[in-house]
Amino acid sequence: MTVTETRDTTFVGEWTAWHALRDATFAEPLGWLSLTALHWLVDTDSTFSDLPGAWRADADAVVVTARPADDLSIDGVAVDGSVTLTPVEGAPGLIVNQGPRRVEVIRRTGEVALRIHDPLAPALAQFSGIPTFVPNPQWRIDAVFTAFNEARTVTTGAVVERLEHHHDARGTISFEYDGETRTLIAFAGKDDGFHILFTDATSGVTTYPAARSLHVSPPVPGGAVVLDFNRASNLPCAFTDYATCPVAPAENRLPFAVEAGEKIPEVH
Repeated sequence: MTVTETRDTTFVGEWTAWHALRDATFAEPLGWLSLTALHWLVDTDSTFSDLPGAWRADADAVVVTARPADDLSIDGVAVDGSVTLTPVEGAPGLIVNQGPRRVEVIRRTGEVALRIHDPLAPALAQFSGIPTFVPNPQWRIDAVFTAFNEARTVTTGAVVERLEHHHDARGTISFEYDGETRTLIAFAGKDDGFHILFTDATSGVTTYPAARSLHVSPPVPGGAVVLDFNRASNLPCAFTDYATCPVAPAENRLPFAVEAGEKIPEVH
């Protein structure tokens, strides 16, 4: 086997493992595909046909009122009367359990909503994997990260029209494509790396229109990074109408077609 063949085999093997993990994540019984509702709360008690109890929210807290027969519990303790919750803006939701289902209490742009996760959700039952382009090493592109002098906040819209997302922007990533230099804003990401939200000429055609996400590993000294568009990922909103994902910033809208990574899921 030649060096090139070995390198290509390694590339495909690593991509296949990444793709299998993505499929497994979305197949989780209480993951994104288990969502069946998104209920926005107001400051007076509201009831919902698919959820027991009464729920209200204001700028400070959420109050749920229920009886033990409603089978609502928090940290294993049944809700009996009124319980106050304080979800944090933009953070993962607080969890209220209802039998095998999970109610996620979230705060987004000052508003509070309930996301209902059900392991028997139709979308979860229908899920057969995330469609992708064929992995191609030509979409692994060398690039350079340039840090901002100071971290800055970049605000984007969301797939829910009235919401906003505020991102910790760390710098820009520049690369050459088809003879031109392209630049993307890089947000703080996991493992000291970066998180890029972008669209391209496939968006709304073969890929999800609002944005795809790309993780970038930390730069080596001098700022070199690799953009592996083969791992361009769908956000949860590509799979469900009950997510509140951000859209790509205007600076990250590429004019060419990135025919790599994940396509529009068939479950949506």
